[in-house]
Amino acid sequence: MNTANGPHNDLRRWLIERVAVYVGRPPAEINPSVKLRSYGLDSIHALSLCVDVEEAVGLLVEPTLAWDHPTIDDITAHLAGLLARDRTGQGPSDMDDKGLL
Repeated sequence: MNTANGPHNDLRRWLIERVAVYVGRPPAEINPSVKLRSYGLDSIHALSLCVDVEEAVGLLVEPTLAWDHPTIDDITAHLAGLLARDRTGQGPSDMDDKGLL
């Protein structure tokens, strides 16, 4: 991971790419501070994003992830917190070596 641009830049970039696919836009058009609903992200895509996060990062997330954390920046911060707790042993250990981080 490239920590020179922030410790969670890779995760943020990956989320931007996934959202771009779901809403049919180039990643450059996705602003991580804009609410995902404004891009037309619907409930089916929001659930798919949860599955993607679980598979890529190795964390189980609530199906309401995109609604509880409505921007990519919010999701990134939330996942970073979960990962930090996971790594320090303060939460369930669902992380594997195949994750993004």
